[in-house]
Amino acid sequence: MKKYFVTINRQFGSLGRPIAAKVSEILGVNYYDRDIVDRTADSLGLQVSTVSSQEEKDQGLFYNMQFPLGKGNSELQDKIFRTQQKIILDLVDRGSCIIVGRCADFTLSKMKNHLNIYITSPYSQRIRNCVEVLHMSEEEAGKRIREVDAAREKYHKKYTGYLQSDPEHTDIVINSALLGTDETAKILAQIIMNKFYD
Repeated sequence: MKKYFVTINRQFGSLGRPIAAKVSEILGVNYYDRDIVDRTADSLGLQVSTVSSQEEKDQGLFYNMQFPLGKGNSELQDKIFRTQQKIILDLVDRGSCIIVGRCADFTLSKMKNHLNIYITSPYSQRIRNCVEVLHMSEEEAGKRIREVDAAREKYHKKYTGYLQSDPEHTDIVINSALLGTDETAKILAQIIMNKFYD
């Protein structure tokens, strides 16, 4: 098996996070997501709540899902981004892994054995996922989908120069509604094994 790194970007409500976690479980490799924010806060000597406060002004129940890393103080946002890049590079030194969001696809774009995945789903299915899995009202789900998708794309474009959904920078685009969380994870795990396992 080669040492490899899989980065996963996703539309809000596509269940990209649980799919990524399942892929890492199937493959037996490390999975990194919100713990990168924890490490960032620790590295900068900030409270996690301070880093999170840069993610969304309205800190409701789902505030930590909306902005990957920042809104408001541009200097602090830049510092957080640079710190996260260093953390991501340190994490991949430790071995094969799955990383969700945080512009990791850009940070690792020149690394050998890097695969970038984008998980999407039709709007109606994402609404259903938000209602059934995240226990939102349909109105809140629609609002969050619009806000989160726009925020993620804006943040990603700011630091990478391209949208996270840009097919020119994506190896695999997959619709999670086609087969659901577990089967989507199995398919992605099989693709990763086909590519990186001897």
